[in-house]
Amino acid sequence: MNPGKNHVAEPAQLPAAVRATRLRELFRDLYGGDCRLFRAPGRINLIGEHTDYNDGFVMPAAVDLDCWVAVAPVRNRAIDVYSSIFRESRAFHLDQPKALGDWSDYVQGVALMLEQAGYRIPGAKLLIASDVPMGSGLSSSAAVEVSVALALLDLQPVPCGPLQIAQLCRRAENEFVGARCGIMDQFICCHGKAGHLALLDCRSLEHTSLPVPEDVRLVICNTMVKHAIASGEYNVRRSQCETGVQSLSGALPTVTALRDVSREDLERLRALLSPVVYKRCLHVISENQRVQTAAAALKERNLQRLGLAMAESHRSLRDDYEVSSPELDLMVDLANRVTGVYGARMTGGGFGGCTVNLVAAEAVPAFTTKVASAYQARMGIVPEIRVCTASERAGLYP
Repeated sequence: MNPGKNHVAEPAQLPAAVRATRLRELFRDLYGGDCRLFRAPGRINLIGEHTDYNDGFVMPAAVDLDCWVAVAPVRNRAIDVYSSIFRESRAFHLDQPKALGDWSDYVQGVALMLEQAGYRIPGAKLLIASDVPMGSGLSSSAAVEVSVALALLDLQPVPCGPLQIAQLCRRAENEFVGARCGIMDQFICCHGKAGHLALLDCRSLEHTSLPVPEDVRLVICNTMVKHAIASGEYNVRRSQCETGVQSLSGALPTVTALRDVSREDLERLRALLSPVVYKRCLHVISENQRVQTAAAALKERNLQRLGLAMAESHRSLRDDYEVSSPELDLMVDLANRVTGVYGARMTGGGFGGCTVNLVAAEAVPAFTTKVASAYQARMGIVPEIRVCTASERAGLYP
C-alpha cells in the first residue's frame, strides 16, 4: 500500500458530491482501481437515555453527519482498511479474527458477525472517512459499523435487511468490541427518516415516525470534553440495572427487564435494593415515562411540555444515573437561559460529549452566539455548535 500525498483527514461537512469525488481519488491513491461508496449517519437522541438496554423506549433521529466507506473486493479473504480519521492502516484475515483494541475492532467485529450469520465475504479493500465527532455522544461507532456492514454485504449475493444489519452491528459492538450498548444507535442508523424522530420500543423494535416541527431546530452543543471513565462506567451502569432486575424479580416473577417495573413497584420494593441500584432503577423507570410524555407532547405540538420532560431527563441523568459532567451541566444551564429554547439535556452515554437542544428557528443565531461565548468564558474551551437536520437512513451513495 502506498499512502501517497493525499493521505489527509477529510474535512467535515463537505457537500456529498465533493466528498464522494475526494474519497474515490483517495481510494485510487491507496489501492488503485474503482470503488463503491456507502454512508451511514450519526444520531441524536432527543430523550430516552440508557433505556434501550433495559428494553425501554427512546426517541432518536439520524442526523446529517455521516461515516463513509469506500470498498472494492479482493479474493483472498483478507481485509485491508485505512481510516482517514486516524491516518492508519490495519489488515486482518476473515478466517483468523483477533481483536486489536483499537478502531479497527469495529470493522473486524462487523465482518465476523456477518460471517457467523452466513454471509460469506470474499475479502475487501476499505477506506473509512467520517464527520461524526468521536466520543461526543452522536454514535460514531454505529455509523462506522453500519457503513462497513453495507459495504461488505455488497460484495456477496445474499440480501440482508436493515433490521438484521442493525442487530448484527450491535452484536459486533457487544461481543467483539466489548461495549454493552443497546440497539438504539444501530437501529436508527438503519431506519432513520428525513425530517423525523422515531419513537422506538427497544423490546419489540416497533417504531413510529414523529415529524420534527418546521419552526424548531435540533441543535447539538459539543462540550469538546470526554472523561476517561466513560466506557467503563457505561458497562457498570448496565450491570447495576441487571442487579436491580435480579433483586426485584423474586417479588415480581414476570419482570425480565426494568421496562417491566412500575414506579409504584419500585417504591414498594425499595428495601430490596442498595441505594445506588435504587437510583439507577429510578432513572430508567422514570425515563421510560418521560419518553412517552415527550412523544405525546410532540404529537400535540406542546413544545413547552416536551421541554420540561427534557429538563427532568437531564436532572435524572445527573443525580440518579450519575452520568453527566460539569461541562454538560454548564452547557444545559447556559442553554436554558436563552430565549427561544424549549428544552436542553445531555445526549449519549455521558461523562462529556454533547447536549441536544430544541430551539425555535428564529432564536438559533442568538443561541449559538450566547452559549458559545459563555461556555468559552467559563471553561476556556471553544465548543462546537451544530444545527442538525434529521436525515435519511444509511445506504449506497449513487
